[in-house]
Amino acid sequence: MKKSILILLIAISVTASASACPICGCGGGNVYFGLFPNFKSKFIGLRYNYAGYHTQLANDETQFSTNHYNSTEIWGGFNVGKKFKVLAFIPYYSNKQIDDDGTTYKNGLGDITLMGQYLLWDDITTTGNSKAVQQQLWIGGGVKLATGSFNIDPKDSATTVADINAQLGTGSTDFLLNVSYSINTGNFGVNASATYKINTLNNDQYKYGDKFSSTCIAYYRIAVKKNSISPNLGVGYESVSGNSLNSKKVQYTGSHLTTAIAGVELGFNKISLGLNAQIPMEQNFAEEQTKLKFKAMAHITFSL
Repeated sequence: MKKSILILLIAISVTASASACPICGCGGGNVYFGLFPNFKSKFIGLRYNYAGYHTQLANDETQFSTNHYNSTEIWGGFNVGKKFKVLAFIPYYSNKQIDDDGTTYKNGLGDITLMGQYLLWDDITTTGNSKAVQQQLWIGGGVKLATGSFNIDPKDSATTVADINAQLGTGSTDFLLNVSYSINTGNFGVNASATYKINTLNNDQYKYGDKFSSTCIAYYRIAVKKNSISPNLGVGYESVSGNSLNSKKVQYTGSHLTTAIAGVELGFNKISLGLNAQIPMEQNFAEEQTKLKFKAMAHITFSL
């Protein structure tokens, strides 16, 4: 059991999701990893993500922006044998920006992400009181394809960071590294995951900042006849490096954010429903000129 606690502490220590913000350079093409559905062979579903930001320029209060970022995502996965699984995320964005110049909308296909994971460690032990403790450690990686549009010239002096972040894609092929650890005993469990996204230059010599993101979520499963209710609580952390153009850092880019996560998962035979809310506890965007107000996620998933 000491070994189990040590691994859990290590997983939490690296846990200090797709959205952009008006001037901070959060970037697009990101994948949220939280609790994944239980599936024996494969699953497919729809997932909705929302993030709301507000910006007020420190040197001119008449300059403001309220941004609503919405993504509807097809996500799915399937097992390859007992130790491999493949995951895919296909997002469609519907973004709205309200600022001192009016209201603008940006809708369309985002960047598709493909990932593979390998089960590095799977262990079941029995404690002194005859309770079984199961642990799993998955490692993996993936690629984010440049399927979303990047229709802007970042070298144009009239182009702002807000214009860059309003793009549906990054215009680049990027790479992800991921580790996920879970431990459960009886109806209680904890899942911790961390992902590092390595961005590359696009054809316009613009590079979105690399991103580290992580979550640690504890849940308790309550059986209701053949169904289940699993309330969960956790914390999320993300840190984004500054964007660059022609190898020079872009001002007001780079950020870090810590959120409190609360949600619930419902299981009905082969159908699962879930939602969560993410409230900022600590944040720094654009030298504190931009504030995250609220994040949320909801999904419906079918185990096939």
